[in-house]
Amino acid sequence: MTGVTGYIGGAVLVRFLQRPDFKSFTEKLKGLGINAVVGSHSDLSLLEKLASEADFTFAMADADNMPAAQAILKGMKKRFDATGITPKLIHTVRVLTDDAAGQYATDTIYDDADPDQIETLAPTQFHRDVDLEILNADKQGQLVDMGIQNPYSIQIPTLIRASLDRGNGGMIGQGKNLWPNVHIEELGDLYLVLYESIVTKPATGHGREGIYFGASGEHSLYDIGKAIAQALFDLGKGKSTEPTTFTKEEVDKYFDGSNYLGSNSRCKANRSRAIGWKPVKSTADMLASIKAEVEAVINKK
Repeated sequence: MTGVTGYIGGAVLVRFLQRPDFKSFTEKLKGLGINAVVGSHSDLSLLEKLASEADFTFAMADADNMPAAQAILKGMKKRFDATGITPKLIHTVRVLTDDAAGQYATDTIYDDADPDQIETLAPTQFHRDVDLEILNADKQGQLVDMGIQNPYSIQIPTLIRASLDRGNGGMIGQGKNLWPNVHIEELGDLYLVLYESIVTKPATGHGREGIYFGASGEHSLYDIGKAIAQALFDLGKGKSTEPTTFTKEEVDKYFDGSNYLGSNSRCKANRSRAIGWKPVKSTADMLASIKAEVEAVINKK
């Protein structure tokens, strides 16, 4: 597993540690000298070596690092050549964005059970180059790729910090753009459900039919800005309960000039649900949690 100290990776690791058979696993693995390895995506030879020694690889760190992805693929190819057994890769990517700049909600909703639709994504799409590299490896028969899209993990805290600094909740444009949401613990559940499906059901979809979205609800960025504005106002840190549009100067200051948080990212997790994933947390749950997130950011300052 890569990225186990991160937001997604940590949640996935906890799910595996909570498995009923974890104790028996650990006892079996003690004699094998299983240890945590400290490194980075710059340690390409280490990534290749570790991947060459694993039946399963969970990539949960930088979705844009092509050299790291290629190193993992090389290692998995070595594993296949040495054992004749196809290694499995669960790779985390997020590619569903546009240039709406908060001005509209797109009608396009990507379905993880519709590979033909997903293949209409342009090679130039944000994050898409690494995605295609892995899919191409699957076509060559070297590995099984399971791509799980998670287009959010730092967005809300980023918006909170910017809003706190300016003294009011904010949004890109009119905040009409739409994003999916999923609770981090339920996203961790998806990785475990997918792992179990791969192990017990050889026919589990892979390659172009191995995209598994992690989404249980949908929200507009206006809704996020509104919840942040309300929380800041209630806590005496905001001027109004209504979010306002980030100015160009603020976009430059807080987001390096990018309108990424004004893009649309819409999807349906039909394939994920078909393998047994059952998220229950709703958009209302997510919005209700924002005040606690605001308080956490304030307490860190």
